Amino acid sequence: MEEEARKLLAEGIKKKLISPGKGDLSTFPKGTKVVFHYRTSLCEGTVLDDSRTMGGRSKPMELILGKKFKLAVWERLVITMREGEIADFTCDTKHTALYPLVSRSLRNISVGKDPLEGQRHCCGIAQIHSHHSLGHKDLDHLQANPQPLVFTIELLEVLPPGSFQLDVWAMTDEEKLSFVPQIHEEGNKLFKEGHISEARDKYYNGIACLKNLQMKEQPGDESWLKLDQLITTLLLNYCQCLLLEGQYYEVIEHCSSLLFKYENNVKALYKRAKAHAAVWNEAEARADFAKLLELDPSLGPSVAKELKTMEDRIRSKQKEEKGRYKDLFNYNTPPATATTG
Repeated sequence: MEEEARKLLAEGIKKKLISPGKGDLSTFPKGTKVVFHYRTSLCEGTVLDDSRTMGGRSKPMELILGKKFKLAVWERLVITMREGEIADFTCDTKHTALYPLVSRSLRNISVGKDPLEGQRHCCGIAQIHSHHSLGHKDLDHLQANPQPLVFTIELLEVLPPGSFQLDVWAMTDEEKLSFVPQIHEEGNKLFKEGHISEARDKYYNGIACLKNLQMKEQPGDESWLKLDQLITTLLLNYCQCLLLEGQYYEVIEHCSSLLFKYENNVKALYKRAKAHAAVWNEAEARADFAKLLELDPSLGPSVAKELKTMEDRIRSKQKEEKGRYKDLFNYNTPPATATTG
């Protein structure tokens, strides 16, 4: 331990053990998954981030070692720890220069935003020297005034390679491509069992895999088109889940984007028609149903059923509104007469 501490000090890292862990120290081979809670503080004590409270929920950090995480020092820290161990690490500025960018991404993720928001068009180092705000005053100040930071880390779990399913972001292109059929099948199984939200998440992850791969292809090329067909299939399944969850406007948006590329896609047209009908877009729904019949006359009974359902809902709504307002315009009520006392 003393030898490790000397090595860390030579690298500009000071470790202070708070609570010892259990068992033997892992060898941490490449591909190991580490799960840990972290708290990031300035040396004077001000807390910048805490994974236990970030975004209003307690969600630990997960890293796959060897995947070149932007804040490389975190990998260096955790490989000195045992499961269950808690320690403070004071790290020199050379290790913390990229923390404002990493923190911005982690904060975005914690509230469901795109972690790449605002950093698509330049590399990390370019942004460090840019004058653009990161959207957080404390991070802007830290970016303008780089300084040592204290990382308080609790190592929760160490998972050896092959003992867990890789997150999409940590997969190679080959792993992503082979993962999609598996996740598609899992989604279908969950859907059939009535687990709609879980199925939706599976389809979404499959779409994310394929979109990531498609971005590396030239639009319109054979490989791009093959990936787009796979995306279309999963997106239609995703939209079916959204329909059942009542997310009608999102269904309209996704199906419209599909129909812009594949104007005769019957499944996209059918789902969009149902979504339009659900949000009282009567003209749009009728137009979509009419085109459906042109493309596939065998859908006549299904379309007729959907149209009747829509018309019944409209009549019911009109009747309800008529009853609600009838007393406001009832001219048969005799006018009030003035009386004298």
